Amino acid sequence: MRTMPLAKREITSSRLALGCMGFGGNWDRSPISDEEILKTEKAIDAALSSGITMFDHANIYTMGKAEEAFGHVLKGNPDLRDKMVIQSKCGIRFADDIGPGRYDFSKEHILGSVDEILQRLTIDHLDILLLHRPDPLMEPEEVAEAFQQLKSSGKVRHFGVSNMNKAQIQLLEAYSDERLIVNQLEMSLNKLDFVDQGVHVNQQAGTSVHFADGLIEHCMREDIQIQAWSPLAQGIFSGNSSLELSVAEAKTKELVAKMAAEKGTTLEAIVLGWLMRHPAKIQPVIGTTNVQRIKDAVDAVRQTEMMTREEWYELYVSSRGNKLP
Repeated sequence: MRTMPLAKREITSSRLALGCMGFGGNWDRSPISDEEILKTEKAIDAALSSGITMFDHANIYTMGKAEEAFGHVLKGNPDLRDKMVIQSKCGIRFADDIGPGRYDFSKEHILGSVDEILQRLTIDHLDILLLHRPDPLMEPEEVAEAFQQLKSSGKVRHFGVSNMNKAQIQLLEAYSDERLIVNQLEMSLNKLDFVDQGVHVNQQAGTSVHFADGLIEHCMREDIQIQAWSPLAQGIFSGNSSLELSVAEAKTKELVAKMAAEKGTTLEAIVLGWLMRHPAKIQPVIGTTNVQRIKDAVDAVRQTEMMTREEWYELYVSSRGNKLP
């Protein structure tokens, strides 16, 4: 059996990560309320008490307030830092008086973003920094310089990317001494085809994504941790009744419920367990502040170990209209 790439590097063995996008309140510039800080504290406590030690941030989440709320909790409980692996992301810039919404992998922006992230989180280093989405204007030499400066200063220990393909990863690594150890991708039961048919389908609701350039296999070979964002697909199969489902999704939702009842577990555990059953040792990033939802997700680790090849394919085929990709 394979080991998680992050565990191989003795960074963390946490099979799940808690996504912190919902911390801090609304996506605006309003001050953080005491209620939001308390909500963040309860979510952190639920995660740590459930064995989740990996926390995923980005500098844009709730306009920086997600990191700020997290920082409030750490400042009041400094001993928590040693129990955590904290990663954050930078590179996305919102529209402002300078320009439109854009990506920015310039050395200046990366270095400045990390300083601001550390200040908001009230910590002296990030365990992992991810580049947030590809920047078409990326200068790999400039990114390499930023990585080197962050590493030598002790502000960042490891580096990774999000939503990048194999060629983009190889280009960055060709110019940098730092190996990329994470690639965060959108992956879920209804949005991923593991069978390479040589096509890439746009990531739109109700469509599947093929990683046609051998991205998953490349990550496995190079020990790059694949992390899955939106692994529960907005709760399509685990209780969100506000979404309009396709015929395949509705039938798969019934199948997930049937499996959960038979195994005495939660809907979330079945959906996440399916994703984690893949040999790449995918690490789902569950984005919630709901304490019960965090706890409901934890049994996915056990379900991963119990899920048979036949059960995995039953879910896979069902979610694709009862046919293989």
